[in-house]
Amino acid sequence: MGALWPEGAEPLDEFVSRLLRVGHELYRDLPWRYIDDPYAVLVSEIMLQQTQVTRVGRFWERFLEAFPTLDALAAAAVPDVLERWQGLGYNRRALALKRTADQCAADGRGRLPDSYEGLLALPGIGPATAAGVMAFAHQVPGVYVETNVRAVFLHELFPHEDKVSDKMLEPLVAAAAFHPAAAADPRRWYYGLLDYGAHLKATGVNPTRRSASYSRQSVFEGSRRQKRAWIVRRVLAAPEGVAGAAGRADLDRAEAEAARDGVDEALFASIVDDLVTEGFFRREGALLIP
Repeated sequence: MGALWPEGAEPLDEFVSRLLRVGHELYRDLPWRYIDDPYAVLVSEIMLQQTQVTRVGRFWERFLEAFPTLDALAAAAVPDVLERWQGLGYNRRALALKRTADQCAADGRGRLPDSYEGLLALPGIGPATAAGVMAFAHQVPGVYVETNVRAVFLHELFPHEDKVSDKMLEPLVAAAAFHPAAAADPRRWYYGLLDYGAHLKATGVNPTRRSASYSRQSVFEGSRRQKRAWIVRRVLAAPEGVAGAAGRADLDRAEAEAARDGVDEALFASIVDDLVTEGFFRREGALLIP
């Protein structure tokens, strides 16, 4: 793997040794670190997608109190799972986590697969999430390209380049992760990268803007995503169901209170159709039922 290392860059041995020291100095003590439960690690990895670390802690603990095991999550009703997720945003993540639990329960395992390939076969688990679970729960090195890891490699190895693709980064992340000093303790290696990347962003440097995959997050207020979240909350708050017309009228009032235009019938119907298809709630006649 050494042959993949960029010509003229700091030698791989020195790079890994230095970043292990930097990571140790910047270490953040977070509740989901140094635990061996793959399910608890998976919940943290899913929650940390597109959500700040400072917001995740209390949600992670509350979620695990309600659903301490995969079997407990599989046995739970979707509205209960979504209720525990409220406030984190991107509710599709909660549904994917629930479907993963359902699939593991249906397979009779009651636990997550203990291989990268097995994890990838589950709903909503991509390469980074699978690699994260393997590294943090099983101490197995892998290619974990998360936003803060990406920031470190861009900052260190591509300081003057734009539009750097993950395909360019992945072999370098692999070369470092499988270096004997890093592979001896994958948790420590990746915790250090995550903390260094977070430090770079907190000090005003955001190398991820030079990534080919970088895009600014769209404004939430007034967006379709905001209206989706509002409708989900409204239906979950009514176990007996909400008439579609009443839900749309309530949303119109909420939009007016926020000094925004009302929601036309086609847009409301489109959002509801998506939410029903995705499994957030069901439709029975004119009622939307959690």
